[in-house]
Amino acid sequence: MSVKKWLNRNVATMGFTSLFSDTSHEMATATLPAFLTELVGASAPQLLGLITGLSDALSSFVKIFSGWLSDRLKKRKSLMILGYLLTGFFVGMIGFAKSWFEILFYRVLGWIGRGTREPPRDALLAESVDRKFYGHAFGFHRAMDTLGAIIGPLLALFFIPLLGFRNIFFMSFIPGALAVLTVVIFIKEKPRILEGNVRSFFAHIKSLPKEFQIFILIMFIFGIGNFNRTLLLLRVQEILSPTAGIILAGTLSVLFYVIRNIAQALADYGVGSLSDKFGKRTLLAIFGFFLFGIMSLGFMITSTNIFYFVFLFVLSGISAAAYTALEKACAADLLPSNIRGTGYGALQTVDGIGDFVSSFIVGTLWVAISSFVAFLYGAILSFLAAFLLLVWMRRR
Repeated sequence: MSVKKWLNRNVATMGFTSLFSDTSHEMATATLPAFLTELVGASAPQLLGLITGLSDALSSFVKIFSGWLSDRLKKRKSLMILGYLLTGFFVGMIGFAKSWFEILFYRVLGWIGRGTREPPRDALLAESVDRKFYGHAFGFHRAMDTLGAIIGPLLALFFIPLLGFRNIFFMSFIPGALAVLTVVIFIKEKPRILEGNVRSFFAHIKSLPKEFQIFILIMFIFGIGNFNRTLLLLRVQEILSPTAGIILAGTLSVLFYVIRNIAQALADYGVGSLSDKFGKRTLLAIFGFFLFGIMSLGFMITSTNIFYFVFLFVLSGISAAAYTALEKACAADLLPSNIRGTGYGALQTVDGIGDFVSSFIVGTLWVAISSFVAFLYGAILSFLAAFLLLVWMRRR
């Protein structure tokens, strides 16, 4: 298959934009658990779940309106610019935080930027290629996104011992600015002629296809068990800190996170392209949901074996590659073009609500009972989502 059939200017540019943006905020994400632990101590798991979950949830409420607005205005690029600008600026501002509440404040504003940019970006990406290449385009985009998620933690891994946790956030301003400039200079948006009239927000929501609504429900079930990946880093620190100390444990957790993101980058395009041949929903159920459940079961076990951690983080990366790329490719198949922005906004809102619920519940179970129970919760819901998706496919 010729790359020229789908790798056009917009697809390539959106890939590089995500590379820069993810380099920026993944530097911060990888550093955040250790930085928060240094500030608050033993309450870090619960506060980390609150911070990541609440910022994801509020981000998602913005997504549904951002997607609809991009349909209403028939413009995607301006909302993308605003979103990337907010994310790059406020993620860097975390470096000035003196308390967990300030971290929450800056991260929420940064993630509102993510909510502003993602639905119009995904809709524009789908509009830039033929539908038979959705898997390729979204897989490529996720691969570039994940490449940034490798570079960011690697930079953090190198500079944490030299500069400390706080200065990593300040460094994140640079790739964040590059992301904004890339969108401004290189993204080209053609005037769109949409099917039918653009209606009110609630009319758009009501007009979402029934099959898409069922798909969203299954994604929500998975989402309320799909806890934030920063909790994996915290689990590593919990196990290794008593013997290795917080700095070494934090550095090792970032290293494992890099390995995870490398695994995700390698799987992103492969899973996306394979899905165009073998079925997006099948691969989503198996490699996205079921594999996440297996990984969650693995983190229930307390082990200091380095290779065991590597194995679990690789599973996490493959699972993330599947559910992040394939849910959007599946959505593109189910959504007509005139409400595609609204549909992506609805999907990502549900994802964000799920992120908040899962991260807060897992963090609370961790502190109140044990990490064993917390990860068991995530495993059960991911297995349930895989089962429901496969059953729904067979009935169709």
